Amino acid sequence: MNATIQTVSFNGLFANDVVVQVHISTGLPSVTIVGLASKSVAESKERVRAALSNIGLSFPAKRISVNLSPAGMLKEGAHYDLPIALAIMVAMGALPQDYFDDVIILGELSLDGSILSVPGVLLAAIAASDKDLSLICPESNGSEAVWAGDLKVIAPPNLLALCNHLRGLQPIAYPVAKLSKPESQKIDMSDIKGQETAKRALEIAAVGAHNVLMIGPPGAGKSMLAARMKNILPELSAKEALTITMIHSINGTLPDQGLVSNRPFRDPHHSASMAALVGGGHKSKPGEVSLAHNGVLFLDELPEFQRNVLDSLRQPLETGEIVISRANQTIRYPASFQLIAAMNPCRCGYLSDPLRACSRAPDCAVQYQNRISGPLLDRFDMIIFLGTLSASELLSSERSETSEKIRNRVKNAREDAYIDPSENQILNAKLPADFNFQLTPPAAELLRDSIDKFSLTARGFHKILRVATSIKNLEKKAEIHPHHLAEALSYRIQSFVS
Repeated sequence: MNATIQTVSFNGLFANDVVVQVHISTGLPSVTIVGLASKSVAESKERVRAALSNIGLSFPAKRISVNLSPAGMLKEGAHYDLPIALAIMVAMGALPQDYFDDVIILGELSLDGSILSVPGVLLAAIAASDKDLSLICPESNGSEAVWAGDLKVIAPPNLLALCNHLRGLQPIAYPVAKLSKPESQKIDMSDIKGQETAKRALEIAAVGAHNVLMIGPPGAGKSMLAARMKNILPELSAKEALTITMIHSINGTLPDQGLVSNRPFRDPHHSASMAALVGGGHKSKPGEVSLAHNGVLFLDELPEFQRNVLDSLRQPLETGEIVISRANQTIRYPASFQLIAAMNPCRCGYLSDPLRACSRAPDCAVQYQNRISGPLLDRFDMIIFLGTLSASELLSSERSETSEKIRNRVKNAREDAYIDPSENQILNAKLPADFNFQLTPPAAELLRDSIDKFSLTARGFHKILRVATSIKNLEKKAEIHPHHLAEALSYRIQSFVS
């Protein structure tokens, strides 16, 4: 007897069609799985055997052949358990084939017949919705799947409940859509004393999604400022939330199995490997740059990261995606993030303090800062130097502006962001090089003088214009004025060794 069940395999954020074919024939009792199956898939037969046994079924004393088609595509993951089990049940005659003609199925089986959660259900649900198919997935993934759109979702807790539902004996309730729990705003910009220049710079950066490098001594507030950066960014749009949820779904890190409602903030340790940062590894999982998509990636102690790891950021910073190439496949993940980095001016951190600086200054600072390559440094739109707080600033009881007030100004400024011909909003940091920047004649003259005086690269030239545009948008001006350009230059044209 023959049976076929539809499921999927994953390539980045794409779900590829896979058909599970089962043939039962005479011969020595055996179960063979073919079709370029990984070890986790090959082990599926033991989980399926135990799960069927717990609902009163046993494998027939015959030869069972399981083929995962197309045979040339690598199959990884435990989500093939449920489609394989159902295909065997159809081939045995325990269930009719027409139950599964228009449905995509995925789920991992426990030995007792429970259906366990699997990564990538949202991607499978979107694929099913696009093809006008139904979806069968684990109960714990049901609230995730319903965000894919208008499709029928069956989310059973176990194999027996699924069989009873299909036979009309015990209907399963339709899963309820969930949002991830909003984060409580325990941290706020008003918590930070002093550093008004840095706060102003981060507000400008939030308007245009500019990359920022903060340099300052230990205890200046760099990490505190970075942690509060996402609190001044506007709320996620529906499209942004769905993309972030898809990334976490395929990574298996979806919080509460619901739609992500908070902007990501990722802060990997400086010991992170290249695979951890940009993605890859054995299963080509998304890395920190993708998990930070539409959010903030914070790299503290920037020079302490391995140089080759840092240089791997150059591609996603330019293109907004990461490409992971392997011998048998190429995987793409979105990686449009805002990079916030922090570092000390030197290894000891007290370069500008004559009483605390080490004896090797300033040579130690040059060596320390040279651990960051020039091409990566050139991709920062803004460089901010933070100083040590004075006694009056530390002792002051006056609270500065709240994150909410800053966020409202950022939202208003983003209303003036460029809308491309396809009606997509393009933030200032991503404005094309041929964009028509509107400058007043005095601002154009200042820019012309600055190109020669500061030996600006083409990239530096355009980054200054983009930052100036964000400052202009904050003031709701139609053109870039000289003071907009001067402030943008101040964040770019500074001595790195301070």
